[in-house]
Amino acid sequence: MDDPAPHATPHARQRLAVVVLNYRTPGMTLDCLESLEPQAVAVPGTRVYVVDNASGDGSDEQIAAAIRDRGWSAWCELIVSPVNGGFAAGNNLALEAAEAAGGYELALLLNSDTLLRPGAVKELMAFLEGHPGVGIVGSRLEDPDGTPQASAFRFPSVMSSFESGIRLGLVSRLLKRWIVAMPIGDEPHRADWLCGASLMIRREVVERVGLLDAGYFMYYEETDFCLAARRAGFEAWYVPASRVVHLVGQASGVTSKRPAAGRAKRRPGYWFDSRRRYFIKNHGRLGAAMADAAWILGYGLHRVRQRLTGRPDGDPERLLGDSIWQSVFLRGFRL
Repeated sequence: MDDPAPHATPHARQRLAVVVLNYRTPGMTLDCLESLEPQAVAVPGTRVYVVDNASGDGSDEQIAAAIRDRGWSAWCELIVSPVNGGFAAGNNLALEAAEAAGGYELALLLNSDTLLRPGAVKELMAFLEGHPGVGIVGSRLEDPDGTPQASAFRFPSVMSSFESGIRLGLVSRLLKRWIVAMPIGDEPHRADWLCGASLMIRREVVERVGLLDAGYFMYYEETDFCLAARRAGFEAWYVPASRVVHLVGQASGVTSKRPAAGRAKRRPGYWFDSRRRYFIKNHGRLGAAMADAAWILGYGLHRVRQRLTGRPDGDPERLLGDSIWQSVFLRGFRL
């Protein structure tokens, strides 16, 4: 298939390279691009790269036709990946294309299941321009009705693993400083890591720490990247003035909100692979083992309390058994 749009002029550095990753969600991807269009056009030097991650369902033809027919070729192009290497690999493919086309100053990673509110891009850019010590910024993610979603987080730890497993008010109050999801606020603030659904990164960060770790298929890659950036001296900040609608889990089907009745979809193996990789890579074998033990113990106690009280269970199916089976105790410590 012919490339629907020429690449950006060689050796002309782009101000902003935007990456939208598609995997069998062409309708949502086009809605995302439609919301992005006025902001991409308004910021000179912006180039949008849509990566089709080997969807195999005709997504590439549909997106290519839309880029051509809607007159988006001046600012948008499609890259068709021969394989589905996951979230990190797909985004890296676009960042490498932007680098080959002359480089970029800023990169914005966008989920296909996002819709940008007016000014979302400029707010992120303005914050970075005004704060030279900040390397990564993230938007306020929200439901279509404006309800904010957790978008800024603390790094996962042994303590957070136990707290998120046991889900007991007293424990959560005692371990407040380790809870992964930070309180949702209306003012910018520093965070450990930010959701990759709308994440803007300085080029200098990529130059210092490299691209996203393609060893993660999906999940934990932005957490790992933000940790690498922190270790390299770059801060990450939450910028709530940049508002982006996030149709949670619609692109992956993993983290969608719980159904009104019944249990959530079983968590896929690659989620556990990513979690295991994060802890082994960043906290070593002992840290990974302690994190797995803390989660299994905490969640096991939660399940006992749930059975005794008769409370409904909306967690993913087989979560406790899968957590044990996918732990480092049975899977080992290989990355």
